[in-house]
Amino acid sequence: MENFLFFDNESLLLMKRNLIAVFLFLIVWNVKSFSQEVKDIPEIMPFEEAMYPPDYQLPPIRAITHGPSYHWFGYYDVNQFDPSGRYALGMEVDFDCRSPRANDTIRLGMIDLENNDQWIEIGTTTAWGWQLGCRLQWRPGSDSEVMWNARSEDGDHYITVIRNVYTGETRTLSKPVFHVHPEGDMALTLDFRRLGWGDAGYGYIGIPDPNRDVNAPENSGIWIMDLNSGTSEMLFSVYEIAQDQNPEKPHYFNHIAWNTDGSRFSFIDRGWGVGRMLSSDVKGSDIRHICMDPSHYDWRDPSNILVYTPGWWTGGAYELFRDDGSGESEVIWNYPNGHVTYFMNNEWAVSDTYPLGDDRVQEVFLIHVPTNRVFPLGHFYAPPEYKDEWRCDTHPRVSPDGTMVIIDSTHGENGRQMYLIDITEIVNNE
Repeated sequence: MENFLFFDNESLLLMKRNLIAVFLFLIVWNVKSFSQEVKDIPEIMPFEEAMYPPDYQLPPIRAITHGPSYHWFGYYDVNQFDPSGRYALGMEVDFDCRSPRANDTIRLGMIDLENNDQWIEIGTTTAWGWQLGCRLQWRPGSDSEVMWNARSEDGDHYITVIRNVYTGETRTLSKPVFHVHPEGDMALTLDFRRLGWGDAGYGYIGIPDPNRDVNAPENSGIWIMDLNSGTSEMLFSVYEIAQDQNPEKPHYFNHIAWNTDGSRFSFIDRGWGVGRMLSSDVKGSDIRHICMDPSHYDWRDPSNILVYTPGWWTGGAYELFRDDGSGESEVIWNYPNGHVTYFMNNEWAVSDTYPLGDDRVQEVFLIHVPTNRVFPLGHFYAPPEYKDEWRCDTHPRVSPDGTMVIIDSTHGENGRQMYLIDITEIVNNE
């Protein structure tokens, strides 16, 4: 068939190849231009080699909770330690390896790490899941107040409990908390009923989602709440966010996080497909696209987010994305998916893995960011019954001074418990 531009088929084929080459060049050029600040960092060691280096001694570890009850903390994005590093928060339950039921109560406590790991009970709640827990945390900027989510006395909505662990003074706020501002004065939250409908293990059981038959509800979204007065306002709805991405399919939000200076926050829009990460200012405006198909992440600084993406172009990697709407990124580490946190002024990062291989080993490790040196912290067996909603991710959490890491693990043959790893010698000698 004759083409109307008077090019023969061979010329058209050549033009297509040239256009593809130019397109690929531009992608590579953009990635390289984004990564000038890290281009001179030594290449990281292949993962399998890095986990088992010769003549390497793992750091000391001890169990800080014990049976017959089960203990864990859950997600890694809130403060488990008090500012002094003496007390670590945790949750306690009498069953394992099943979904929570509406009236299953867990006990909340703090562990005195300087007094034989004594468990000090501070409260209870029925608003919890295996992965996010009840969002138990020390209030940023406070050495006495802790926070967690609970169900209201009349049972028709979720609330925040704020308690002084030394005086017992307690007050409640009319909405639950998801992520607290770095200054501790306000918090972002979402609809835990909707999250429970969309993602088992993250939302709560006990109050059904009234919008379970609505793809993108207008009365469900992200709110900002004043932690002193308890007043709150919706920043935007699920409906508003869904309008430019498959609005005919179900949507829900998860994984909200403030950036490091509290000027913006990120969240994940899920349910309709692979999901996407977006960011917003504190007024719920200036919405920016970060990436598609995001997994775990951590803000490195106010403008850059480290995200694990299972993209076909990387084979799965930690990528550093700019929060400018460009979608530009730099592949930082080609390591398995895990729960990553920067600490000690971004000099270090800690992460982990899901159970790997037939041996179901969960790796926990440090990365010295300036040199890309890797320091294994332990190899932890995960029994096969820990899977799906009630899996036990290690979710490593770092102490304020950067010398201790606490993980949740099932390797000790007594169910999920918490373990403290002393990383003092590693971080002080590098």
